[in-house]
Parts: sequence; C-alpha cells; structure tokens
Amino acid sequence: MPRDATGTGDTGLVGPRLTASVRRSGATSVVTVTGELDRDTQEPLRAALSEAVEQRLERIVVDCGGLTFCDSTGLNLLLTARMDALEVGSGLELAALRPPVDRVFGITGVVAVFTVHDELPADLAEEEQS
Repeated sequence: MPRDATGTGDTGLVGPRLTASVRRSGATSVVTVTGELDRDTQEPLRAALSEAVEQRLERIVVDCGGLTFCDSTGLNLLLTARMDALEVGSGLELAALRPPVDRVFGITGVVAVFTVHDELPADLAEEEQS
C-alpha cells in the first residue's frame, strides 16, 4: 500500500485508512473518526483531538461509530487527549464504540476512565444530519 505523502496516514486503494474531523456544537467539540486507528494512521486523529482541546470547550465527544480498529497506539492517543482535555478544563467522552473496538477498550480496562455513550448523543447527532 502506498504511503500518503501528506503525512496523514497510510492510504489504501481508495484513500486514507483513517479520517478525523472536528465540529462545534454549542459547548461541545465533536470529533468524528472513521477507519483503522494504529501507529501508521494516527496523525489525523491526533490533529483533530489537538484542535478540539485547543477550543477549550466544556466537553469533547469522540464519535467512534466509524472506527473499525484500534490498537494500543490509539488507546494511548485517546488517553493522552483525555489528560490534555482535563488540563484545560474539558472532559473527553467516547460514543458509539463498535464491538471490535469496544472489546479492546474493555479488555485493557481503558473504558473505565471514559464516559462512554452507546451512540452519539441525540443533541449532537441531530446537527450532524442537517
């Protein structure tokens, strides 16, 4: 597989293996992540989480509904972002963990340090559909 020359992660045959975006909804930064999160693809999420933390809003919700894989690098990235968020007075929450990702979080015990929503909260999801 060719590497993405921009440094935003590996590219597959049809594009990047991981994408991440940030949007604001009131006092919340919503980070939407899609694809496979590992050592080689972490940069888009790292950049999105940094942007969300810099906004210094009340909370950050990471929508993991499109996240299909997460290894220890991804766990570490989210744990670090949680600590960064706490340092600026924000909270970091996770939403819509798919079964393979949820299992990794459960086995490692990482899920215990996050507020986890079964799905993206309705007040945030509604804006996304607009």
